Amino acid sequence: MEDLLQDFLVEATDLLSGVDNKLVDLEKTPGDRSLLNEIFRGFHTIKGGAGFLNAAELVALCHLTENLFDKLRNGEMAITPQLMDVILDATGIVRDMFGALERGMLPAAADVGVMTRLRAALAGELDKVAAPGASAEAPAAPAAARGVEPDWNTLHKAVTGVVPVAPQAVPEPAAARSANDGEVAAVVNAAFGRRSADRPGAPAPTGRRDAEKGRENSIRVDTSRLDQVLNLSGEIGLTKNRLTSLRADILAGKNDNETLHALDAAVSQLDLLVSDLQNAVMKTRMQPIGRLFQKYPRIARDLARNLGKDVELALVGEETEIDKTMIEDLSDPIIHLIRNAVDHGVETPEDRIAQGKPGKSVVRLEARQEGDHIVIIVADDGRGMNAERLRAKALEKGLITDEEANTLDERASLNLVFLPGFSTAAMVSDVSGRGVGMDVVKTNIQKLNGSIEIRSIQGKGTTFVISLPLTLAILPVLLVRLAEQHFAVPLSMVREILPIQPQDIQEVGGRATMVVRGEVMPVLPLARLLGWPQKNLPQYGVLMQTAESSFILAIDNFAGREDAVIKSLDDFRPKGVAGVTTLSNGQIVLILDMKELLGSLGDSRGVSRSSLISPVSLAA
Repeated sequence: MEDLLQDFLVEATDLLSGVDNKLVDLEKTPGDRSLLNEIFRGFHTIKGGAGFLNAAELVALCHLTENLFDKLRNGEMAITPQLMDVILDATGIVRDMFGALERGMLPAAADVGVMTRLRAALAGELDKVAAPGASAEAPAAPAAARGVEPDWNTLHKAVTGVVPVAPQAVPEPAAARSANDGEVAAVVNAAFGRRSADRPGAPAPTGRRDAEKGRENSIRVDTSRLDQVLNLSGEIGLTKNRLTSLRADILAGKNDNETLHALDAAVSQLDLLVSDLQNAVMKTRMQPIGRLFQKYPRIARDLARNLGKDVELALVGEETEIDKTMIEDLSDPIIHLIRNAVDHGVETPEDRIAQGKPGKSVVRLEARQEGDHIVIIVADDGRGMNAERLRAKALEKGLITDEEANTLDERASLNLVFLPGFSTAAMVSDVSGRGVGMDVVKTNIQKLNGSIEIRSIQGKGTTFVISLPLTLAILPVLLVRLAEQHFAVPLSMVREILPIQPQDIQEVGGRATMVVRGEVMPVLPLARLLGWPQKNLPQYGVLMQTAESSFILAIDNFAGREDAVIKSLDDFRPKGVAGVTTLSNGQIVLILDMKELLGSLGDSRGVSRSSLISPVSLAA
C-alpha cells in the first residue's frame, strides 16, 4: 500500500505542477480550448487516483473543479480574475491534501470558504459570495488539517478482493544491525551528541522521502541511460577476465613483450571503461531543471496580483540538466530572487507606462550549461539598483563604516544586498523588509560550491547570475600540503600558484600582503586558518578568488590536481571541512571549505609580515 501511495503522490504532484503552469497560461489566453481540456484532464486524473486511495475529501474537491472546467471548455462560463483566484485556491488545497497523504493520513475536509465559492461559481453566482478575508468562517482546526489515519484494510480489499490478515510484529531495521555498527553509533553519539529523534527507539521515517531533510529518495532515470550503465558493466567484466588471465600468465613466468603489451592494453581499456561508467552513473543523477522551474510561474503570478503588478515569468532552458541533489537546495534561493524581482525590481504598470516602458514587465528565469558549470539567470526589466543608495543604506544600518564605504566600487556596492540585515524596504511586509533572504540566497549558493553575481543598470533592470558545478559528486581539487599533511581545495577558486620569497611580502595596514600584477592581496597562511602552528616560512602561495575577494593562501607545497569523489561528513563535520576524498594511492584527504574557514577569521583578515617572515612566533 505504501508503494501505491508513493507512486500516486509522485505522479499527481508532477501533474498538479503542470496544471498550475497551465492555469497561469490560461489567464493570458482565456479562450485556449486545448489548455482548458488539458487542465480538465489533469483534475480528472487526480480525482481517479484519489478515489482509488479512498481519499473522499480530495475526490470531492477535484470533482467540483473538474465540473467547473467542463463548463468552461463547453463555453458555458468565461474565465475572470475572481474565478481564477478560486481555482488557484483549490489547487493550493489539493497540494496540502497531498501533504497529508504523504504523512500517511487521509486529507481532512477542504476549506469551507473555497468549497462555497466553487459551488457558487458553478451556479454563476460567484459575485454574490464574500471574497477571502471578508468571510466570517473560522479556519479549520489544526487537528483537522492533519487528517486521519486511512483505512488500509478497505484499500487492501479494494485492490485484492481479500481481507488482509493482521501482520506479525516485524523487528525494526535497526535491530538487524551488527554489533560493530552499534558500537560505532555509540561512540559517535557520545562524541558528537544526537537529537532525540535519532536515538534508538525513536520512530523511523517511512516513505521515499528523507523525513529529516525533506528530500525525495527516489529518482526518475531514462532507461537508455541504465542500458548504457549495464553495457559498460558487461564490458568491464570482460576486461576483468582478460586481466585475470594475464595475471595467471605472468605468475606462471610468461614475461615476454607480447604479454606485457597485452597487459598494458587491458589496463588502458579498463581505465577508459571505468571513466565512461563513472560519467554514465553521474548522468543518472542529472534531472531537467524544468522540474524545478515549473512551480515558479504560479508563485510569480500570485505575488504580482497581490502587489497590483503585471508580470510575466519567462522560462528559458528548462531542458538543461542539473545534479538531482542540487534541485531542492536551489528551490528557496530562486524563490527569493523571483520574489525580490517582482516586489523590488519591477514597477507598477502605471509607472512603467510613464517611463515609456510596456505596462507588462518580464522576469526571465534561464538555465544553460557552460563547460563544466550550470549558469542560472534571474533577470528583470525593472528600475535597476542604485549603488550609491545601497552604500548609504548600509551606512545608515551600521553594516559598513565610512572608510569601507569610500573604498567600495559599483560591483562591491551591489554586493551589499547580501549582507545579513540589509534591506532597502521602507516598511516591513509579508514579502520583504526584514533584511533576511538575500544573505540566505548567497549562503545556500556557496554551500553548493557556486557563486552569485549581480549586474544592474538603472532604469533597465537587474540580473542575478548563479554559477554552479555540473555535479556535486565529483569536484576538481588542488592538492596542497602543510608539513606532511595533504589537503584539497576547490580548483574553481584557484587562479594560479606563486612562489613566496621573504622580499615579496609587504606590510599594509598591519597585514602581510603581496603585489600580483599591480594588485595588492592579503596573504593568509593555511596554518592560521586551521589553527596550526606555522614552523617554517611558506614556500608557495595559491592565488584564490571568491565572489567577494581575492587572497593568497600560503602553503608549504602542492601536489597537483585531482578529480575528487566527495564523501560527505554530515553526522560530524568539522568546521571548515566540506568532505573527504580518497586519492589514487589510498590516502584519505580532507576537502577544505574555504568560505567557512575565511568566515572563522572574523575581523582579522590576515597576519602581520613579521609573523609570516618569522613563523616560529606563531607557534607560541
